[in-house]
Amino acid sequence: MEEQKARRRFSLNMTKGGKNLVILGVVSILVAIATTGVSLLIYHNSGDIYLDRSRPGYLPDESEVVEDDVDDDYDFSKVDKLDIKVVEDYIDNLDIELRAIDEVKDPFGAEVLSDKGLGIVEKSE
Repeated sequence: MEEQKARRRFSLNMTKGGKNLVILGVVSILVAIATTGVSLLIYHNSGDIYLDRSRPGYLPDESEVVEDDVDDDYDFSKVDKLDIKVVEDYIDNLDIELRAIDEVKDPFGAEVLSDKGLGIVEKSE
């Protein structure tokens, strides 16, 4: 008789701990689904979903498009052959960049990270 009581006490049907663990798991999954759904609903209704720059289909507004100055950057041509003249041109352009870096008086100062130091200019309308 005692042996049967011992078997019943440890069966999954008789313990409340197993049931509570399953209930806790289901409730936590439901809470996660609900909070994620609410956050996505807010994200969609606020319109931020259409302006997310990490999405592949995002196109910037016309006012945000700025034409890059190609003269500042030097890059190897993707279609021409790599010969000594191209390498010399690259080294010359690299020397220009290195001289600009050497002209910085205090490389770890706050002015380096200022808008002027980073080349950020406000767009005048």
